Amino acid sequence: MIKDVPVQRLLLKPNEAAEMLAISPRLLWSITDSGALPCLRIGRLVRYDPADLKAWINAQKQSENILPDMQKTT
Repeated sequence: MIKDVPVQRLLLKPNEAAEMLAISPRLLWSITDSGALPCLRIGRLVRYDPADLKAWINAQKQSENILPDMQKTT
């Protein structure tokens, strides 16, 4: 008898990646389009590597600006 073993996916769908980052899918697309967050394109599909999401988070911790296209207004 084979037991159901939870499978950890290697790639996330955009809505899953946005949820993991606690941001909207629209903001995720904006960050991806700016080139700040890598994605994998398989035909028409777009997928995100969880390791890339974690690396992006760590890079943002080191950076003063969270989003490259946003400017401070002070």
